[in-house]
Amino acid sequence: MSFIVRSVRRNDLASLLSLAKQFTLLSLPAEEIVIKDKIELSISSFKGDVAKEDAMFLFVGEDIETGGVVACSQIKAKKGTKDKPCYSFKVLKREHFSPDLSIGFIHQILRLRIDTNGPSEIGGLIVDKAYRRRPEKIGKLISLARFMYIRHFPDFFESKLLAEMAPPLLPDGRSDFWESLGRRFTGIPYKEADALTEKNKEFIRSLFPQEDIYVCLLDAKARLALAQVGKETVPALKMLKGLGFSYHDEVDPFDGGPHYSVGKNDNKIAKEVQSLYVSNDGVSESCGMGLVSVIDGDEFKCCLSNFEIKSNKVNLPNATKQMLSIKESEQVNIYQL
Repeated sequence: MSFIVRSVRRNDLASLLSLAKQFTLLSLPAEEIVIKDKIELSISSFKGDVAKEDAMFLFVGEDIETGGVVACSQIKAKKGTKDKPCYSFKVLKREHFSPDLSIGFIHQILRLRIDTNGPSEIGGLIVDKAYRRRPEKIGKLISLARFMYIRHFPDFFESKLLAEMAPPLLPDGRSDFWESLGRRFTGIPYKEADALTEKNKEFIRSLFPQEDIYVCLLDAKARLALAQVGKETVPALKMLKGLGFSYHDEVDPFDGGPHYSVGKNDNKIAKEVQSLYVSNDGVSESCGMGLVSVIDGDEFKCCLSNFEIKSNKVNLPNATKQMLSIKESEQVNIYQL
């Protein structure tokens, strides 16, 4: 079974809507008009017709045999502007000591952070439930492909890449962290508050405390959930760590999920990708395996393939050339796995 990751097309609407109906996610709600708008914005972004502050790139994973879209992922070129700030809690430590009692404590505190000049965000990873745990690892492919695209067009993105990791949630979708903190200051249920942030985040600045919050005053369940990731998120986090992402004591203000980040030019793919011209030679049995990506007009295409590098050129199987519409002597990006 073969898969290709590519930039979204207008005729992907029905497949994406079907995929979205499997989940309840803000990044891809099961609403036709919303998905249609996302597709149009993404197409314009890939063309370079959208300002960085508004650009969003939607990638899809296509099963070549069926032609169906079985996964998607996104990049927001910039998260955090003057008009739409990015909010988070910085996790800090504060020491208290009593000389008279000879007793001291080191407390964790949360400090609201408002970023008006934010990073690019890697997110929106969704894989069809029927394609999970398959040996082809379509989830890994569509996740890594985003970094291949960034390598093609680094100027489209900020110097830092952010990944907001999903925390453990209750079976009904609520967050222990939100119930202990956010709901007490806003009176709004978690899902409603999370959905509201897609359109308006003003209430965070207006209703959240501006003073430091001592973590020890939160409920025990909320303290345990702070900066933790959900069970289903663990594989994605492991992959991001392998690329160089790290935790810098920053969490989501709604659910306490950790924020991981890496420099645009410091992640493993950016450092190791090779830009090479395709040769006419065939591929030997001792070739390597990795990601191959190419820009075809306004479209981005990427797949997993065998390859062989000789004399500063790359040999590719004919099947790969056909799948990615690669012409002889065309330049491609190669990342060895």
